Amino acid sequence: NQILLQLRVCLDHVSRLAICGNPTQLSLFQGMEIRDLAYAGSRKLQALNVPIPERTAAIRRANEFPELTLPDACDVIIPPAVHDEVGADALALVIQSGILDCNETAIAIDYGTNAEMVLSHQGRLFTASAAAGPALEGQHICCGALAMPGAIADIEADGKDHRLLVLDDNMLPASGALINLSLATEISASCESAAKAITGTGVIAALDQALLAGVMSPPKINTPDRRLHFGREIFLTESDLGEAGKAIGAIRAGYVTLGVEAGIVPAEITTAYLAGASGTYVEAKKSGRLGLIPPCVDKVNQVGNTSLAMARDLAFEPSKLEKMTDLSVSLSQTHTMFATSDTFSKLFLLELSRWTEGMPMETHREMLHRFHLPDIPVMERMPSILCSMQRDIGHLGLHGLIALESVGKEVRLQLEGCVACLSCITACPADALSIDTTTHPASISLTHARCNGVACRRCEPGCEPKVFHLSDFFDEKRVAANREC
Repeated sequence: NQILLQLRVCLDHVSRLAICGNPTQLSLFQGMEIRDLAYAGSRKLQALNVPIPERTAAIRRANEFPELTLPDACDVIIPPAVHDEVGADALALVIQSGILDCNETAIAIDYGTNAEMVLSHQGRLFTASAAAGPALEGQHICCGALAMPGAIADIEADGKDHRLLVLDDNMLPASGALINLSLATEISASCESAAKAITGTGVIAALDQALLAGVMSPPKINTPDRRLHFGREIFLTESDLGEAGKAIGAIRAGYVTLGVEAGIVPAEITTAYLAGASGTYVEAKKSGRLGLIPPCVDKVNQVGNTSLAMARDLAFEPSKLEKMTDLSVSLSQTHTMFATSDTFSKLFLLELSRWTEGMPMETHREMLHRFHLPDIPVMERMPSILCSMQRDIGHLGLHGLIALESVGKEVRLQLEGCVACLSCITACPADALSIDTTTHPASISLTHARCNGVACRRCEPGCEPKVFHLSDFFDEKRVAANREC
């Protein structure tokens, strides 16, 4: 609804809305069951009596979505899913990337929380989704943010120091401050491209440059304060390194597992298609050195936000929904669920040992041999970039890019017994909390879109009177009762 208000047209004139995303996103949009997506097996679902909905393609009317501010007769285009954790965004990756027309053995990866990947080998397509977590999108990172103006998107060596590349208002990387990774200061500032946070591609670039500079050896950061610095107030911690390492490890374990399913080794993959913001803005050589793309790839296509491009195509040509449906049926036959894959389990265990325990790569490769898994050679040559997009969003429209600062709702609660110690505010890594001390008791506000959820809960332990409970801010009855008071 917030996006619709930015169109600068009468909403009565909107005749078609197309959406694209993963199964959870599209299910939430339609008000469908999502608990079935939380479990890999069927026993738990049967015990909980959870119905499994059909996630097929549909063209519905806007009046079926009571809260949607569009005319009742407006068509809403909803694409299908492939499997539990692989949805319309994976279909978009296949169609929009161009992998269907590739004759070589190729991999397409959409870097994100659910790292969808498609392997093409001898005319067959193999799909999967790696639970990489949100680190490669700049989330669950202390000073992280999604790709938006002001976010550090890349870091380049500049003599003995490093230069930040910061996204400008048109989502293009612009030259930023000159920094020293070991020091919380700027050697020279940039008035035009001041950094506000670091996004996923910036995290990848930072880890790559820190390894080359010798100031990082996972899981340790070898600086005086154990942080990598990008100016006075932006940094990466060893905890951030662990989050990013898990994401990188999940993706590498993923494409090696898909290769095993296809009967090939990683060295046979020669072409890669990189999608999403992380696939667009980060340099392929930096991704390659960290293991985010197969080691012997010699051609890389950076294809941008394929999910958004697919939604745009569906809005103009709803007939493309049929192609997505046919493809979803085909891909479901060769889908691999990593949650139940013994191969993926072993590979990811080794990746965790490397990133969180410091296992040397020599030992890593010895363990691969012991587990009868394919070797992962060292990247010896840099791939060529065949089609590098300037930004992940190809079409900015007539009025340019408008980035929503706040998505979702803000919940405000007065907590009886709160002494305004501010421990919850200072502990929050996502700047999701604020406090109003003019009320009695003090009012705490939580912005849902910024909160990392119950998997984080760093806000709770420091509360002196023990009255702050994160779950209260997601309890509709509790919020409604507090509002009435």
